[in-house]
Amino acid sequence: MFSALLLSFIVIFIAELGDKSQLMAMTFALRYKWYIVIGGITVATTIVHLVSVAVGHFLGLSIPTEFISVVAGIAFVIFGLWTLRGDSLSDDEGAKASKVTRSAFIAIASAFFLAELGDKTMLATVTLAADNNWIGVWIGSTIGMVAADALAIVIGAVLGKHLPERVVQYGASVLFFIFGVSLFFEGVMPGTSAPVISGVTVAVLSALVWAAIVIVRRRRTDRMSFDQPNAIEDRTP
Repeated sequence: MFSALLLSFIVIFIAELGDKSQLMAMTFALRYKWYIVIGGITVATTIVHLVSVAVGHFLGLSIPTEFISVVAGIAFVIFGLWTLRGDSLSDDEGAKASKVTRSAFIAIASAFFLAELGDKTMLATVTLAADNNWIGVWIGSTIGMVAADALAIVIGAVLGKHLPERVVQYGASVLFFIFGVSLFFEGVMPGTSAPVISGVTVAVLSALVWAAIVIVRRRRTDRMSFDQPNAIEDRTP
């Protein structure tokens, strides 16, 4: 059991480095408290990897991933729109704040659950469970993924403290949109370059939109600063 735990931890931790799950964890950490993010990831990972070891050890079946990718893609687009809209919650509304915390936890757990179904880490867990102690694989793979995503959460939390709120909100939304369209086309057109092309397209369009917004705001600010001295001069006797 211990050898299976250690092997699974190492394999899944390495597999998670640079994976979309780390980017997702960093994105969520930009918007929510770290303990909410890590809690959602832990719950989702525990369930997904339990399914993985059950499939690998007891059933030996493969899970169709195309439909899951489409559903996950739509869900991520919805998360992106939700993040872009922002939270209209005042600080003194404690009851509503607790609801927002619960909904964020559910959203994070659901997002990771959908994203990990059929992902390479799940397939790796299925493979490991077929030849090793399934309890050790379950525990080791869960700890490995949570540990890898915790690194991304630290990065996201640090960035969130040093970036303006609007930049964080827009950046998180863009990442969700990229995840969404990539997963969607991965399910609709598997084995093609459509997921990469669609993700790059969303990133480029988002960058152009952001640049246009910055230019318009800068021009508006310059115009206001130019008109204000003129207005003062007109009022001077």
